[in-house]
Amino acid sequence: MKMDGLEGFVAAETVLSDVDGERGRLIIRGMTLDQIAGRKSYEEVLALLLQGLVDVPQETAALREALGRARRALAAHLPAIDEALAALAPADALRALIARLPDGEDVQTALRLLAAPAVFTPALMRLREGKRPIEPDESLGHAADMLRMMNATPPNAAQAAALDAYLVTVCDHGLNASTFAARVVASTGSGLTSAVVAGLGALKGPLHGGAPGPVLDMLDAVGRPQDAASWVEQALAGGQRLMGFGHRIYRVRDPRADALRTALDRLAQVGAVDEKRLRLAEAVEAAALAALRRRKPQRRLETNVEFYTALLLEALGIPRSAFTCIFAAGRVGGWIAHAREQRLSGRLIRPQSTYLGPLP
Repeated sequence: MKMDGLEGFVAAETVLSDVDGERGRLIIRGMTLDQIAGRKSYEEVLALLLQGLVDVPQETAALREALGRARRALAAHLPAIDEALAALAPADALRALIARLPDGEDVQTALRLLAAPAVFTPALMRLREGKRPIEPDESLGHAADMLRMMNATPPNAAQAAALDAYLVTVCDHGLNASTFAARVVASTGSGLTSAVVAGLGALKGPLHGGAPGPVLDMLDAVGRPQDAASWVEQALAGGQRLMGFGHRIYRVRDPRADALRTALDRLAQVGAVDEKRLRLAEAVEAAALAALRRRKPQRRLETNVEFYTALLLEALGIPRSAFTCIFAAGRVGGWIAHAREQRLSGRLIRPQSTYLGPLP
């Protein structure tokens, strides 16, 4: 039986997450996304994901402190970021920095890996701008400290809550490409660092986690709300893909898009969003959905997580070149949980292939 991209093939059993593409529902450890995004902190959701898999503290304050100490410990690696490393694409530089960390499966390895994207990403972005990295503040929450290290000033409560909601929203999403890569590596008996490096290598591909930045490129190209419909029609007529629309699994609206739109609206309520940018995005979204329904009535192509990811991260002052790394800062919790779940199963992932070459 031919299965392009393993479509519909069940490769693992998991207690971690379930993606229901027909109903547009994402479940994380027994809770729907709308029950946790914007309601539970990233630290709380990490404890939920890792429960029974990694011996992290289950009490939120204790895990927050442990994660803060892990961020602080990683500051020792910042002086080793040389010009050549900082000049790489951010996701490539992040992958190299994480690969330097010790490989293992203990709780300290897990905490270091959870902290790594949050510490290394702001440092890399500041070095690319000719600025000195800012060391972590272990007294802050994970999301708040990431923004402080990125923008050099402590975020307000709304900004910290918005990034926190984003990290929760993207923490896990079934057996996606990067999570499957992490599980394959873990199944060989290799450590968590190797699994996370594999996950990041898959995530940075433009068909997986590398798409939010181009959403902003699209908005820049449209320019004005009144030009949205004509631009979309021309793009589709020329065979272009509209970034931020459609998903491999979801046949209805991506629930993560709604979670991030809610976070963006809360930012807008405190004046932390460019209103003109938001109006432009709304016009492009409406034009794109209308055009896609006319052109492809047999297939529902709805707004996906990438569209509002781009708007939210832009509003938080995060450069678009860092978007994939910020995605990794949220998804690393899922990678670690899946890697441990796979490792504890004791089963090597070893699918077969159908040979199509010449016979002897």
